Amino acid sequence: MTSEAVQRGTDWLGRAGLRPTRQRVALAALLVGDGKNRHVTAESLFAAAKKHGESVSLATVYNTLRAFRDAGLMQEVIVDGNRSYFDTNTYDHPHFYWEDEGRLTDAPADQVVIARLPDVPEDAEIAAVDVVIRLRKRR
Repeated sequence: MTSEAVQRGTDWLGRAGLRPTRQRVALAALLVGDGKNRHVTAESLFAAAKKHGESVSLATVYNTLRAFRDAGLMQEVIVDGNRSYFDTNTYDHPHFYWEDEGRLTDAPADQVVIARLPDVPEDAEIAAVDVVIRLRKRR
């Protein structure tokens, strides 16, 4: 990883007030080091870390992604009961889930119109509205 990627990762952690441990910095550099947004699973980030020679366990990757999410650095997108993706773009936006490839990408937000949401009970508020559009190749 470049020193620029490491610095971006360190700055990203600092904005959320997270302590920049070696493992957090390494994972943050992989996530935001090139300035682009990412959709990752714990497994894909673990594989990228190993490819870059980082010594980190899969459990640490899971825990770190959840810490990043809890700190507001990422959002978690659950595509089914067993699969979560973590997105470095924290603004509300829809996603395409490519079922054939197991891949999550951003969908054009300006083309999604939600005309109305249901009334919620008086003692509740809407925390989020997730839009995941599932796609598969035409057969």
